[in-house]
Amino acid sequence: MLIDKSPFFRVLKNDPQSAARTGEITTQHGTILTPAFMPVGTRGSVKAVDPTDLLKCGSQIVLANAYHLTQRPGLETLRLFGGLHKFMGWSGPILTDSGGYQVFSLAALRKIEPEGVTFHSPYDGSVTFFSPQSVVAAQTVIGSDIMMCLDECPPYPADYAPVAKSLALTLDWAAKSRAAWDPNSGQALFGIVQGGFYPDLRAQAAAAIAAMDFPGHSLGGLALGEPEAERLQAIETAREILPKDKPLYLMGLGTPNDLIQGVLRGADLFDCVLPTRNARNGQLFTRFGRLNLLNSRHKEDPNPPDPACQCLTCQTFSRAYLRHLLKNREPLFSRLATIHNLTYYHDLLAGVRSAIKTETLAQYVLDFYAAQKAQDSPD
Repeated sequence: MLIDKSPFFRVLKNDPQSAARTGEITTQHGTILTPAFMPVGTRGSVKAVDPTDLLKCGSQIVLANAYHLTQRPGLETLRLFGGLHKFMGWSGPILTDSGGYQVFSLAALRKIEPEGVTFHSPYDGSVTFFSPQSVVAAQTVIGSDIMMCLDECPPYPADYAPVAKSLALTLDWAAKSRAAWDPNSGQALFGIVQGGFYPDLRAQAAAAIAAMDFPGHSLGGLALGEPEAERLQAIETAREILPKDKPLYLMGLGTPNDLIQGVLRGADLFDCVLPTRNARNGQLFTRFGRLNLLNSRHKEDPNPPDPACQCLTCQTFSRAYLRHLLKNREPLFSRLATIHNLTYYHDLLAGVRSAIKTETLAQYVLDFYAAQKAQDSPD
């Protein structure tokens, strides 16, 4: 057993009309009710909010990035503090990405070899080598409750041959990561399913990752600009093969629609910068569509962003005041907008969990789409 004789993951209830389910993930730092959204705190901080804000918003788990944390503050500092939890003042669960996305996003600053990846740091130009084994070791120091294997994410679009070559490397790295991980450490390691948008490669990846017997699974290489139909097909292809008694994490997704569609296909965890990044740029998610506070119609609007929302922002401030803060670049705006967007995301999935429990998910989804009228900007 991974965590104090408790199962790492258990399904509480399956939806009778879809692949959706609600469950719980048990970690050393608390239990996560799923489906759940993870705010992105790449460098050990979710931008504009503190841990108390996160708890009040409903956050159960946050995501950080192993590559960036090894660069700053560095593993020695994190070791000195006893890990990221104490360093950032967050007592709940943490998931760390391995740095595999940086293999994709920092393409101009890295070199891929069979043994790993050499990075030239975007901070100071220093050289760092990441191997599958060293990434597991780094995440062990960070102390994350859920760790990711090092992987390579192919771009979209990409031809079949390079995607197949990339997948072979990812699977080799997954096997090496699995061998380097201590199953009794209390830290869970997830295998990542790549394969681009070629169904046979996705199926091959899912079968190989499933055979390695990780505590959980992730689908990578999504939300790269592909059509939604291709994305959903990739999810369904992998989900058919992956064991249903382990959690499934859709990496980098996404919009409220992405969350709903992912849930219907059996996903348990999500992360994306969208709610926090869009908040800082003046776009709020509401039960009635997206709200663009830069729109002049809100200059004298006395209404809250979302009258049905119970967050600090909606219970205290008007759209007019928030627009005033935004137009004048007041730092308070980023905090208030982020609090609202994260509350909306967490409320959306809390509603999903409740609907699955009461077997009303189909109606919940219909109501969600009926209400999404895109107030000021398209979804």
